Amino acid sequence: VQEVAKLSLVGSACDVVSAAYASTKGSHPCLRSVCAAAEKGVQSVTEATASCVQPVLATLEPHVAAASEYASKGLDKLGDKLPLLQKPVEQVLCDTKEVVSCRVAGVREAVSS
Repeated sequence: VQEVAKLSLVGSACDVVSAAYASTKGSHPCLRSVCAAAEKGVQSVTEATASCVQPVLATLEPHVAAASEYASKGLDKLGDKLPLLQKPVEQVLCDTKEVVSCRVAGVREAVSS
């Protein structure tokens, strides 16, 4: 999970969502109270689950470590094959707009000629 979070695309997408959430929560009083209640509920469930799952995780630690190593290698390969994962959301959107614009311009030119 930490490796995935380190990818520029994922990290910047999380930042965008977090900023939108904070902005929405801050500008709408009704949503603010609903969000606060949901956050407290999630926190309580997370704490309860963590205490129950901890003994199981300790037993599975060697298997989790092996799976984590394989997942890390897979992410490295995926990052090599998909370089857009190393770019922030803003750059991916800008590049996509540029590609679409060029394609549309090409179609327009073909149709007009």
